[in-house]
Amino acid sequence: MRMRRHHTSSEDEAGIDLTPMLDIVFIMLIFFIVTSSFIKEAGITVQTPSADTAENQPRGNILIAVDASGEIWIDRQQVDIRSVRAAVERMRVDQPDSSVVVQADRDARSGLVIRIMDQVRLAGVADVALAATASGSGGTR
Repeated sequence: MRMRRHHTSSEDEAGIDLTPMLDIVFIMLIFFIVTSSFIKEAGITVQTPSADTAENQPRGNILIAVDASGEIWIDRQQVDIRSVRAAVERMRVDQPDSSVVVQADRDARSGLVIRIMDQVRLAGVADVALAATASGSGGTR
């Protein structure tokens, strides 16, 4: 038996199959969406006090804002002092090693800020920071 060789014409030439490349691109997109950390905001803007010893640190995962009138904001919602602990515990379910930053207005009552920090520590967070503006450099924290 004689084997025939099949000659391909220019019309039958193989093209580049982009399907595997598109699959990889979509898998990478899903990976980056799932692993990205979203910046959470407290909900209000406060005038933090200035400090000569303020240091720039990475942002905390959980932000708690206290304005001059004593309103407490977590995750863009106004909360009562009695619900701070529950809110922090709920937010730590997703990120157990998260830190908390208390953004207190310069005119906020220190007693309220201490109570908030106490509730955060009772929620199991050891890393609690107070936000301040650096006096000389203008940076935050």
